[in-house]
Amino acid sequence: MRLRWLWVPLFLCGLCSSPAKADNRVIVRTTLGLQGLQAFCSGLPLLQTCTVVGGLDGSLGQLFLVTTPVDLPTFLNLLGSTVGIVDAEADQLLNLVSGLNQVTTPPAGLSDTTPVNYSGSTVWDGYVNQPAANIVRVSAAQTTFHVTGTGIVADIDTGVDPNHPALKPVLLPGYDFTRNQPGGSEMTDFTGTPPSGSTTNIANVNQSTAAVLDQSMAAVLDTSQYAAFGHGTMVMGIIHLVAPQAQLLPLKAFRSDGTGYLSNILHAVYYGVQSGTNVINMSFDMKSNLPEFSKAMDYANQSGVICAASAGNDGMQEIVYPAAYQNDVMGVASTSDTDTR
Repeated sequence: MRLRWLWVPLFLCGLCSSPAKADNRVIVRTTLGLQGLQAFCSGLPLLQTCTVVGGLDGSLGQLFLVTTPVDLPTFLNLLGSTVGIVDAEADQLLNLVSGLNQVTTPPAGLSDTTPVNYSGSTVWDGYVNQPAANIVRVSAAQTTFHVTGTGIVADIDTGVDPNHPALKPVLLPGYDFTRNQPGGSEMTDFTGTPPSGSTTNIANVNQSTAAVLDQSMAAVLDTSQYAAFGHGTMVMGIIHLVAPQAQLLPLKAFRSDGTGYLSNILHAVYYGVQSGTNVINMSFDMKSNLPEFSKAMDYANQSGVICAASAGNDGMQEIVYPAAYQNDVMGVASTSDTDTR
């Protein structure tokens, strides 16, 4: 009998020590509003409960992130049979980059540290006159059309280095959707010593984009934890090179490892539109057509916001999103160092 009583507490302790299963994340469109959706969740039986994390579409009040321990098919069926629920889909975890960074020899001229003035900021000559800028004829376009940028350009990415000397004069505070807090700094993801400004190496990020790094930083970024660290700053640098007078709004929806939830990307789109953004840049792509992403692009287009997205860097004939939303988004492809793709 004593053995039985000993076995029971051990069994119960085993149950207590089992790791908790992460809740499923669901994006819900509803006409119930925040309070109505909260009432729906609180009225469910204990084993079918859900939690409204927050709204995703700002002042519209129709799109929400909900978490639940219930398995996805069951919960989606439950939502589908509920009056006031317009639609629901799983909140997917997306990837900004594929594979790890490769440290290679920098192209000629990229590491030229000669200081030059560019739109009021002192920057490297290697930045202003980098080979890629010459290939796509940035200077010729600015001169021919007498443009240097205007308005607000938002970038949905990993955030930005807020102290970067070339970007600081035109940076707006932005927002971090991965932490749900003001500020679009990507430095909150980095736990080591801030990177040095003296560099001789580059890392290839997102297949063909190059970032100037020092030796120690290159080694740090050659890990999965920091696979996309610096990507947002690089993209902001390209935008500033093309449109130096435009203000830049960093919308951090991806972490330093390159992953980001669809809900954070959607939140960033609606936030950007409602913050008066003129252009939204998205230097990422995905294979699937996601319903709420399509609706978000429709909303941005109908609000007069220009959306641009990567159409891929590998030169393949393929359909990727959001660039494939042709009525709403301008797809931007790439070319090679010899301008043959």
